Amino acid sequence: MLVVMVIGGIAIWGGVTFLFLHAARHRREAWPAEKASALIAWGGVAFPTVVLLLLLGYAVWLMPAIRPWNPLAEKDGAIEVTGEQFWWRIRYPAVGDQPAFETANEIRLPVGRPATFSLKATDVIHSFWIPALGGKMDMIPGRTNYLTLTPTRTGSYRAPCAEFCGASHAYMAFSVVVMEEDDYNAWRSRLIDGQASAADEGGQLLQRHGCVACHSLRGLQIAGQTAPDLTLIGARLSIGAGALANTPENIARFIRSPSSVKPGAKMPAFNMLPEDDIEEIARYLGGLE
Repeated sequence: MLVVMVIGGIAIWGGVTFLFLHAARHRREAWPAEKASALIAWGGVAFPTVVLLLLLGYAVWLMPAIRPWNPLAEKDGAIEVTGEQFWWRIRYPAVGDQPAFETANEIRLPVGRPATFSLKATDVIHSFWIPALGGKMDMIPGRTNYLTLTPTRTGSYRAPCAEFCGASHAYMAFSVVVMEEDDYNAWRSRLIDGQASAADEGGQLLQRHGCVACHSLRGLQIAGQTAPDLTLIGARLSIGAGALANTPENIARFIRSPSSVKPGAKMPAFNMLPEDDIEEIARYLGGLE
């Protein structure tokens, strides 16, 4: 769709520019009024109108494919994405004998398969947009919108929030990883099973310092509900909803002072913890892959 829109825009721009240059060039004799009126009517009115109508018709023709108003079966199997200040809660539906599960700030999809998203917001209006896949939909508190996209090639893509939502709007994004079907199924199984160990010092520190009150982490039976799920966080492309690259150093930085990375973030600073504890927690989380 983007390519078609760009071509249409170039056609209109090129046509109008040609008319401008044609009308501005020096002539020995003045144009008859009839000829000038015909040039304006055909080149300045009819041509752009026809191109815009064709683009509008193309967009309307695509709408059923990207915004299904219908089948409840598709909506029941939708990936639920909830915008919060300033991160993304993502819940995958149950598939076969695999239960539903939650993750955060990263969506993984199998290539070539349509994906329907159930879009919500808990606080203010956010906007769901994956530029590389197309489609944009507002996320409005108290309302559920639906959007369907079909990834056609594997790769990693950035998806920013497209509606101003507060102080860290510019730092609110999620990653989209499009995978081959087998790789996607293996990832689902790993995420559902979890790989965290309560025997590790980092896992014990998470519980001792109260991280379990907000965060969830399968494998440790940690089930906080107000902050991002940390299961396999080490495999994500970024932390802090796209604010920083995913490295142990950046995880430690975020733990010390989240608001210095994301102004307005609701997570309190933990710079009062011993530095060794912060670094151990960061190492532990970075290794959850």
